[in-house]
Amino acid sequence: MNHELDALIAAPQHHKLLFENDMVRVLDANIPAGEKTNLHEHRHSASLYFISWSDFIRYDADGNVIFDSRSLEKIPLQGTATWTGPMAAHALENVGANSLHVICVEIKTKK
Repeated sequence: MNHELDALIAAPQHHKLLFENDMVRVLDANIPAGEKTNLHEHRHSASLYFISWSDFIRYDADGNVIFDSRSLEKIPLQGTATWTGPMAAHALENVGANSLHVICVEIKTKK
């Protein structure tokens, strides 16, 4: 993965650093309705805590749709958490009516 595509560097308008040490990195990811992030990546697996939900489309580096949340059978509720692996370069477009606001607790692994 490319350091220049780190979420804090490539998409700082939508990602804020809340805390970081040798073990974890905590990001506040907030994408308002109608906005699209710059191309970025997440190098670490993470627990995602949902503050608010909105439908979104995730695109790969070539602009191809790789995920559309409207296809989910069950959406995460406010105040719930889930797990995700590292994410290669992608952009995320909020196509819903609300902010997509998530706290990402990234678990750093030893290289």
